[in-house]
Order: sequence, then structure tokens, then C-alpha cells
Amino acid sequence: MSTSFTHTSADGRAYTGRRNNVEAAAGTPLVIALHGGTYTSEYFDIPGYSLLDRGEAAGVPVIALDRPNYVGSTPLESDGSIILANADVLSTAIGEIWEQHGGGASGVVLIAHSIGGAVATAIAASHPSWPLLGLATSGCLVRVPAESAGAWAALPPIPMIDLPVPMKDQLMFGPADTIAADMPAASYPSNTLVPKAELLDITGGWIDRRAEVTGQVTVPVHHRQGEFDHLWVTSQDEIDEYRAGFTAAASVDAALQLGSGHCIDFHLPSGEFHEAQLAFAKASARTAAV
Repeated sequence: MSTSFTHTSADGRAYTGRRNNVEAAAGTPLVIALHGGTYTSEYFDIPGYSLLDRGEAAGVPVIALDRPNYVGSTPLESDGSIILANADVLSTAIGEIWEQHGGGASGVVLIAHSIGGAVATAIAASHPSWPLLGLATSGCLVRVPAESAGAWAALPPIPMIDLPVPMKDQLMFGPADTIAADMPAASYPSNTLVPKAELLDITGGWIDRRAEVTGQVTVPVHHRQGEFDHLWVTSQDEIDEYRAGFTAAASVDAALQLGSGHCIDFHLPSGEFHEAQLAFAKASARTAAV
């Protein structure tokens, strides 16, 4: 069972979330998990699909944060990129969380999904002062279908968007044979509003700057993209192009996740996917300890 988590930064910003019941120890990573748009930190803690639970079974401490504008985390506005603004304030918060909860751990591994993956990549590219060991992302790639960028731009001129559940299910999930009988309904407790600025940034400005940002990441990278991801143009060629953008990374393991839609965490391969992410996190910690 997870417990609620709240952190208040020195700059007065609050961050809510949840954590598992593993304390950081020598040789282990501290995993910080960042959710995507339209989801809360509960994304990582749905019963039967919980990264926090699997982390606990593997002896890995996991803290899932609500990003700014979600749940009880302080709202954030930006005249520029909301993704880069997220990265800036979250990097500060993660550094403080590391100081308070890192214990004897080797360092931090970021596990992040979709827009959260873009945020985590920007954090990694900034070369934070705290010890970042690795970056594990999913659900972000090189380009979106041409029609989708126009669709997001045509959304109502309001700051927070509530995607209709049928539309969201169509976007986030693969064919019926890729999910168990309890999905997508089991994921609904993690549904929430999304800042329109995030939708516009991830389908516009982020795509334009993606290669510049990924080229500045130096830590090991793990990436998985759902075979039936409807939000991104998805193919092996696209994954190869995405991988090639990490020109300075210590290593890059990027692959297609068969039998899954955008939210791999909620599909039948979720267990395999989480085990791979946690194995990557542990390997990153071992490498740091050498």
C-alpha cells in the first residue's frame, strides 16, 4: 500500500503525490515518477498495475509526484514552454527530495510517461546538481499525426481541459485484446483535467526542440513506445530516429512495446514493462556505485 506524500520547496511551491514503503538504502536508486497529461500521480498506483507496488516488491523506493497544476501541487504558468517551466521547478523539488529522502541510495532515476517524459528529459538535459543516474520514459516520440496538432489547437480557449472519457479511452488504449477486462475502467481514478498549454506544447514547441534537448542528455536512457500508440506516429523508424537524438547519452535502450497502446502501464505487458524499468533503475545504481 502506498502512502500520501507532500513536499514543500524552499521557494514555497507544494508538491503532492504518493510513495511506496521502501526506504532508500545503499546501492539502490531512488525512483521519482512523473505522470503524463490528463492523469495524476495515481497513474503509477492503480491496483494490479502499480509501479509503486512492483517497486516495493523489488526493494526500490518510488515517489510519484503530482506535477504543477495537478491535485495539490502549486499551479504553474509560463509565457514560453510549460514543459521547460515544469522541468525547472521540478528539478529544484527533486533535489530537495533527494536531500531529505535519498538516504544511502546511489542517486535518482526518473521514470516518466508522455508529457511527463518530455519534462523528465528536459530535467536530465539540464544536468542537475543532484545525482541523476538514469532516465526511463514512455509515450513520447518524434512527431504526432498531422490532424492531432490541429485538433488540440482547436480546443476551447480555457486553461484546463477535461477530455471526455470515451475520447480519452480511444487515445490512451490499444485494441481490446491488449488490455484486461478491468481496463480502461480501472484507470479512471487517475483521470483529471490537463492544462491546455501542455497539450499545445507537447504537439508543437516540444517537437521543434526535441532533438536539441535529447542531445544534451548524458545519463543512460531507457525508452518504450506502445505498438498501438495513437498520440504519436509510431513505427520502428520513428523509434530509431528518437534513439538517434540522444547523441551524448551513456547508453540508449529504445524499443517498441508490443501489445500495448499509449499507456503501457495499463496494458497486458504492464508487469513486463515495469520490471524492465526497475531493472534499468537498479542497473543504473550499480553502475554508479562502481
